[in-house]
Amino acid sequence: MTTEQEYVLGTADTEIRRLGLQHAVWRSDATEAWRAAGFRPGNVIIDVGCGPGFATFDLAEIVAPGGRVYAIDQSARFIDYAECQARARGLQNVVAATADLDAFEFDGIVADGAWIRWVLAFVHQPRRVLSRLASALRPAARIAIHEYFAYEAWKLLPRDNDFERFVVSVMQSWRSRGGEPNIGLNLVTWLEEMGFRIRSTRTITNLIRANDPRWHWPTAFALSGVDRLMELGDVDFAEAERLRTRLRSLLSEDAWMFTPAVLEVIAEWPA
Repeated sequence: MTTEQEYVLGTADTEIRRLGLQHAVWRSDATEAWRAAGFRPGNVIIDVGCGPGFATFDLAEIVAPGGRVYAIDQSARFIDYAECQARARGLQNVVAATADLDAFEFDGIVADGAWIRWVLAFVHQPRRVLSRLASALRPAARIAIHEYFAYEAWKLLPRDNDFERFVVSVMQSWRSRGGEPNIGLNLVTWLEEMGFRIRSTRTITNLIRANDPRWHWPTAFALSGVDRLMELGDVDFAEAERLRTRLRSLLSEDAWMFTPAVLEVIAEWPA
């Protein structure tokens, strides 16, 4: 049996549901990035750190007919879910594999492009992952990346100290396990040093209220994040209960919310 390698955020059913909501909220931005990268029918695309496969399924439809998507993730549970869903959706052009991205060599894959969203922030050697990915790209292949560059921009208005301490706790938990929430600050420099040409960049952040669909993406994470901090031992039961109650109160008010700031990079491998 494959040993399950959990994300910092977990791989339980609740996390699969949250990731499904997250992808639904972010689908339009992802599609815009894929369009900018020129992903099209016949392409071979790598979904790096695919999770349960929600982006994989959309990409598989974009590259059909004739193309395929390699879906790679460290979680055997997520890969099982992705494979079952691909079959249920009649997608025959998905090749899914369980692999530790810090060690994965991308052997045997020759791709026209790659998609990376909130993955490099969690691996221990993100620059090495990018370098190994580059070795699997055809000349003139393009990669599309979404990663945070200012996670601490996640704030409520009026500002609240408890909420901002919660965000700091999440970032500290992330870093204590080898990740870097603001990995986006390094991406452009790393890619250029590797030989990529930066085709385009944009930053994505929103100031929203509860009537905006995007509100539910960070809100769902906040409430599940408290439980995960407790599971990891980063907060005790009493503090988790206090935080959970406080967050529910704050998120039910008519507040404004700044979402965590995301960087989009479209980069091209040399021809």
